[in-house]
Amino acid sequence: MADRVTVIGWDGSPLSQAAQAAVDAATLVAGGSHQLRALDLSQGVERMVLGSVELVARRVADHRGSAVVVADGDPGFFGVVRTLRRPEYGLELEVIPAVSVVAAAFARAGMPWDDAQIVSTHGRGLRRAVNICRANAKVAVLTAPGAGPSELALMLRDVHRTFVICEALGTPEENVTVLTSDRVPDHLWRDPNVVLVVGRSGRSGATPPSGWLAGLPVGYPDPARGWALPSETGGYARELPAPVRALVLARLGPRPGDLLWDIGAGDGAVAVEAARCGAAVIAVDRDADACARLDVNARRVGVEVQTVPGTAPAVLADLPEPDTVLIRGGADVLRACLARRPERIVAVPGSLAQVEEVRRAFTEAGYRVEGTLLQSSPLDGEGSLGAASPRYVLWGDR
Repeated sequence: MADRVTVIGWDGSPLSQAAQAAVDAATLVAGGSHQLRALDLSQGVERMVLGSVELVARRVADHRGSAVVVADGDPGFFGVVRTLRRPEYGLELEVIPAVSVVAAAFARAGMPWDDAQIVSTHGRGLRRAVNICRANAKVAVLTAPGAGPSELALMLRDVHRTFVICEALGTPEENVTVLTSDRVPDHLWRDPNVVLVVGRSGRSGATPPSGWLAGLPVGYPDPARGWALPSETGGYARELPAPVRALVLARLGPRPGDLLWDIGAGDGAVAVEAARCGAAVIAVDRDADACARLDVNARRVGVEVQTVPGTAPAVLADLPEPDTVLIRGGADVLRACLARRPERIVAVPGSLAQVEEVRRAFTEAGYRVEGTLLQSSPLDGEGSLGAASPRYVLWGDR
């Protein structure tokens, strides 16, 4: 094992005294090719280009002497420190951080970022990062080859966003470009880059007051506590009763990185509450007026919900792939959704005959199906039970 391992973050500014001393004492230095060229290294120092962090970690673990690993920005923030600290390498690290590329990108844009979501596409796939961008008005994306600005913009082509693309931050080739999402794929972008994806409510002209928690929860500052709120509290004219919505939301399990289709969304009680949980939501309804009311309800709460006026199943053909789906009604729309193979579908059929149709459709598609008949009777101000409201709820898991 190396006698000493120092991980140095570099944002393009001169190295600190402690960082320079570690480099001067090193017998092995790993870093990006541009960093190795820029550092003043002794002739006898072993140099290793930082491509695979695992290969570097194994080499450092076998090295006898002092080792230095140089990485962009803050190496403890979506960086090399996590890999180097794996138990199998047995390395003890001294970390000297620099300004992270996310902090630098927001500084270049002149925007606060304590209310931003931050997501990385390195080894994690692009689709969930795109869903975070759908669900939030301010997102920093740490990109990867094949999952960069153009790919992000193409997958967000049905929603309007502003892209701030920061290339090669901290180097002489640094470049910052601001474009609307529809123009981003027309350009070639250099790695490494970080992309700020900004919606209407995330722009500097509409900056919310400072909060107390970094990465504020989706829906802040909505004061409502809990979920499945009464329709009159949320301003929903036509929706499922609150106890039914509670079960529906529990079975949908909306979470950050998911995309939910809410078909027959009405005024958006489920759509808005799923968005409050961090999921990206596309709400479909044949009634354009209902879609307009849903937009108002989403803005009131402070969440991003994409509304699509139209009749299912035809309108579903061009929508991006869902993780979960909510369907009100029978099996015709359900079969179109099952063909897209989401992880889970929740159906709220309107009759016992539709229950059997829905159950059969789930089974034929190879989904495991469960369900319940939920009957709720609200209490009035006198403590008396109101009229019962029975509803069927079925859910299928792929």
